[in-house]
Amino acid sequence: MTLEIITADALQGLRHGFFTRRGGASSGVFDGLNCGTGSTDQAEAVAINRARVADAMQLAPDALCKMHQIHSADVVQVVSATTPPPTADALVTDQPGLALTVLTADCQPVLFADPDAGVIGAAHAGWKGALNGVLEATVDAMENLGADRDQIIAVIGPSISQRAYEVGPEFLETFHDDDAYNARFFVNGDGDRYLFDLPGFGLHKLREAGVGHAEWTRHCTYSDPDRFFSYRRSVHRKEVDYGRLISAIRL
Repeated sequence: MTLEIITADALQGLRHGFFTRRGGASSGVFDGLNCGTGSTDQAEAVAINRARVADAMQLAPDALCKMHQIHSADVVQVVSATTPPPTADALVTDQPGLALTVLTADCQPVLFADPDAGVIGAAHAGWKGALNGVLEATVDAMENLGADRDQIIAVIGPSISQRAYEVGPEFLETFHDDDAYNARFFVNGDGDRYLFDLPGFGLHKLREAGVGHAEWTRHCTYSDPDRFFSYRRSVHRKEVDYGRLISAIRL
């Protein structure tokens, strides 16, 4: 099966993609294109999957820059794909021939570019990273490399949607304590539960940071098991592990 790659018209001219799970070598709960080296999938299958992604990006596998993601607001400027990978949740570069990658399974993968300045970025933005400022920090780091924030394009890829993201009252309180305005990203669910709009919150943060264009591809990871891995869905199904989707961008 061939790879399925979701692209954004806003990033036209730059090789990029939000890769679905289709077209991979993994099996079982990882069936498809699992690119998570930290998963319990067979290492050989993950290596094949990552090589297929690299080929789609027209690069060698060792040109895929990855990171050890920890739900932080930390950003690293990269000039090469290092081993071990940096501990961070966003990467930026102005170097051609490198693909910045992010792994997700419900969290937001966000690809950034200022094509005229020749600066790109990639961020992993779960609720904690987004609340703590990883998106704004990525924009700042790109600006330090010569990007103009009002020329930066930011695209949020497949993420868990509001209808599938049930949270408790303490979760709402965390966001409300940060900024009362954040209440607009929650709607009432069953009982004392709420439904949180993670992509909506991400778009708000990007626009607040002053980027020139921000959009979401409007794909829900939880609701489409044939195309996407989902951590939350795996928990509800009591599965032992889950696959990780990869998103990538290069100059």
